[in-house]
Amino acid sequence: MLNEFPTQFGQESYPVAGPRVWGGSFHTRLPPPVAMRITPMSLLLVSLAAATPARADLHITRDHGGYVEEYKTKYKRVRDKGERVIIDGICNSACTLVLGIVPMNKICVTPRASLGFHQAYYDKAFTFGIKVTSAEGTSDLMSYYPDAVKDWIRRNGGLTTEMKKIKNGVDLWKIVDPCPDEW
Repeated sequence: MLNEFPTQFGQESYPVAGPRVWGGSFHTRLPPPVAMRITPMSLLLVSLAAATPARADLHITRDHGGYVEEYKTKYKRVRDKGERVIIDGICNSACTLVLGIVPMNKICVTPRASLGFHQAYYDKAFTFGIKVTSAEGTSDLMSYYPDAVKDWIRRNGGLTTEMKKIKNGVDLWKIVDPCPDEW
Protein backbone atom coordinates (compact mmCIF):
# COMPACT_ATOMS: atom_id res chain seq x y z
CA MET A 1 0.00 0.00 0.00
CA LEU A 2 1.33 3.45 -0.88
CA ASN A 3 0.68 6.52 1.23
CA GLU A 4 1.16 10.06 0.07
CA PHE A 5 2.98 12.13 2.71
CA PRO A 6 3.17 15.89 2.24
CA THR A 7 6.65 17.34 2.33
CA GLN A 8 7.74 19.64 5.11
CA PHE A 9 7.25 22.56 2.72
CA GLY A 10 3.61 21.60 1.94
CA GLN A 11 3.99 22.03 -1.83
CA GLU A 12 4.28 18.49 -3.11
CA SER A 13 3.90 14.98 -1.84
CA TYR A 14 5.76 11.78 -2.53
CA PRO A 15 4.85 8.12 -2.02
CA VAL A 16 6.16 6.08 0.90
CA ALA A 17 5.46 2.36 1.16
CA GLY A 18 3.80 1.02 4.30
CA PRO A 19 1.79 2.58 7.11
CA ARG A 20 3.02 5.29 9.47
CA VAL A 21 4.72 3.48 12.33
CA TRP A 22 6.41 4.99 15.38
CA GLY A 23 9.36 2.95 16.58
CA GLY A 24 9.01 0.02 14.15
CA SER A 25 10.09 1.57 10.88
CA PHE A 26 11.17 5.03 9.94
CA HIS A 27 9.81 7.04 7.06
CA THR A 28 11.27 10.44 6.36
CA ARG A 29 8.79 13.16 5.55
CA LEU A 30 11.37 15.26 3.72
CA PRO A 31 11.68 14.99 -0.05
CA PRO A 32 14.54 12.68 -1.13
CA PRO A 33 17.05 15.45 -2.08
CA VAL A 34 16.77 17.07 1.40
CA ALA A 35 16.95 13.69 3.12
CA MET A 36 20.17 12.90 1.22
CA ARG A 37 21.80 16.12 2.42
CA ILE A 38 20.93 15.35 6.04
CA THR A 39 22.28 11.80 6.01
CA PRO A 40 26.02 12.66 6.36
CA MET A 41 25.22 15.01 9.26
CA SER A 42 23.07 12.32 10.88
CA LEU A 43 25.89 9.80 10.59
CA LEU A 44 28.28 12.23 12.22
CA LEU A 45 25.88 12.87 15.12
CA VAL A 46 25.23 9.15 15.61
CA SER A 47 28.96 8.38 15.64
CA LEU A 48 29.59 11.15 18.19
CA ALA A 49 26.78 9.84 20.39
CA ALA A 50 28.19 6.32 20.18
CA ALA A 51 31.66 7.55 21.15
CA THR A 52 30.49 9.23 24.36
CA PRO A 53 29.60 7.28 27.50
CA ALA A 54 25.91 6.53 27.94
CA ARG A 55 26.10 7.04 31.68
CA ALA A 56 25.72 10.46 33.24
CA ASP A 57 26.40 11.39 36.83
CA LEU A 58 23.99 13.16 39.15
CA HIS A 59 26.01 15.76 41.03
CA ILE A 60 24.24 16.93 44.21
CA THR A 61 25.63 20.21 45.50
CA ARG A 62 22.83 22.17 47.15
CA ASP A 63 19.61 20.20 47.48
CA HIS A 64 17.34 21.13 50.39
CA GLY A 65 14.67 18.59 49.50
CA GLY A 66 11.09 18.87 48.37
CA TYR A 67 8.17 16.61 47.58
CA VAL A 68 8.94 13.00 48.46
CA GLU A 69 7.12 11.48 45.48
CA GLU A 70 9.10 13.65 43.04
CA TYR A 71 12.37 12.48 44.58
CA LYS A 72 11.29 8.84 44.45
CA THR A 73 10.58 9.19 40.74
CA LYS A 74 13.83 11.06 40.08
CA TYR A 75 16.02 8.55 41.91
CA LYS A 76 14.28 5.52 40.39
CA ARG A 77 15.10 6.97 36.97
CA VAL A 78 18.75 7.48 38.04
CA ARG A 79 18.89 3.89 39.37
CA ASP A 80 17.31 2.41 36.25
CA LYS A 81 19.80 4.23 34.00
CA GLY A 82 22.73 2.95 36.09
CA GLU A 83 23.94 6.47 36.81
CA ARG A 84 26.32 7.36 39.60
CA VAL A 85 25.50 9.93 42.28
CA ILE A 86 28.12 12.26 43.71
CA ILE A 87 27.04 14.09 46.86
CA ASP A 88 29.25 17.16 46.83
CA GLY A 89 27.41 19.49 49.17
CA ILE A 90 24.04 19.74 50.92
CA CYS A 91 21.60 16.83 50.56
CA ASN A 92 18.76 17.40 53.01
CA SER A 93 15.28 16.06 53.60
CA ALA A 94 13.78 14.22 50.59
CA CYS A 95 17.16 14.41 48.83
CA THR A 96 18.40 11.74 51.25
CA LEU A 97 16.03 9.20 49.66
CA VAL A 98 18.86 8.67 47.17
CA LEU A 99 20.48 6.48 49.84
CA GLY A 100 17.61 4.00 49.74
CA ILE A 101 16.76 4.01 46.03
CA VAL A 102 20.08 4.18 44.15
CA PRO A 103 22.43 1.27 44.95
CA MET A 104 25.03 2.33 47.52
CA ASN A 105 27.89 1.22 45.23
CA LYS A 106 26.74 3.96 42.82
CA ILE A 107 26.83 6.74 45.46
CA CYS A 108 29.82 8.54 46.93
CA VAL A 109 30.51 11.66 48.99
CA THR A 110 33.13 14.38 48.73
CA PRO A 111 34.61 16.29 51.71
CA ARG A 112 31.94 19.01 51.14
CA ALA A 113 29.03 16.56 51.54
CA SER A 114 26.45 16.75 54.31
CA LEU A 115 23.19 14.88 54.84
CA GLY A 116 20.20 16.27 56.74
CA PHE A 117 17.29 14.26 58.14
CA HIS A 118 14.00 15.30 59.78
CA GLN A 119 10.42 14.09 60.14
CA ALA A 120 8.21 14.33 57.10
CA TYR A 121 5.61 17.06 57.17
CA TYR A 122 2.71 18.24 55.07
CA ASP A 123 3.12 21.04 52.55
CA LYS A 124 2.62 24.26 54.53
CA ALA A 125 0.50 25.64 51.69
CA PHE A 126 -2.22 23.24 52.84
CA THR A 127 -1.77 23.77 56.60
CA PHE A 128 -2.03 27.57 56.77
CA GLY A 129 1.74 27.96 57.05
CA ILE A 130 2.03 25.69 60.09
CA LYS A 131 4.50 22.80 60.01
CA VAL A 132 2.38 19.68 60.62
CA THR A 133 4.34 16.44 60.78
CA SER A 134 3.16 13.26 59.07
CA ALA A 135 3.71 10.00 60.94
CA GLU A 136 2.81 8.08 57.78
CA GLY A 137 5.24 10.14 55.67
CA THR A 138 8.01 9.72 58.23
CA SER A 139 7.45 5.96 58.31
CA ASP A 140 7.57 5.91 54.51
CA LEU A 141 10.90 7.80 54.49
CA MET A 142 12.40 5.45 57.07
CA SER A 143 11.31 2.40 55.05
CA TYR A 144 13.59 3.49 52.20
CA TYR A 145 16.74 4.10 54.21
CA PRO A 146 19.42 1.42 54.45
CA ASP A 147 20.23 0.02 57.89
CA ALA A 148 23.33 2.20 58.32
CA VAL A 149 21.17 5.34 57.97
CA LYS A 150 18.46 3.98 60.29
CA ASP A 151 21.13 3.14 62.89
CA TRP A 152 22.60 6.67 62.74
CA ILE A 153 19.13 8.21 63.09
CA ARG A 154 18.35 5.99 66.13
CA ARG A 155 21.71 6.77 67.76
CA ASN A 156 20.96 10.48 67.33
CA GLY A 157 17.50 10.48 68.93
CA GLY A 158 15.32 9.52 65.98
CA LEU A 159 13.71 11.84 63.46
CA THR A 160 12.31 15.07 64.88
CA THR A 161 11.06 18.33 63.41
CA GLU A 162 14.62 19.68 63.69
CA MET A 163 17.17 18.86 60.99
CA LYS A 164 19.85 16.41 62.11
CA LYS A 165 22.98 16.63 59.99
CA ILE A 166 25.90 14.37 59.24
CA LYS A 167 28.94 16.18 57.90
CA ASN A 168 32.10 14.83 56.36
CA GLY A 169 33.88 12.38 58.62
CA VAL A 170 33.67 8.92 60.11
CA ASP A 171 29.88 8.97 60.72
CA LEU A 172 29.22 9.87 57.09
CA TRP A 173 31.74 7.33 55.77
CA LYS A 174 30.02 4.57 57.74
CA ILE A 175 26.99 5.25 55.53
CA VAL A 176 28.46 6.34 52.17
CA ASP A 177 31.92 5.74 50.75
CA PRO A 178 34.13 8.72 49.91
CA CYS A 179 34.38 9.34 46.17
CA PRO A 180 37.34 7.62 44.53
CA ASP A 181 39.71 9.76 42.46
CA GLU A 182 38.52 8.24 39.18
CA TRP A 183 34.92 9.46 39.70
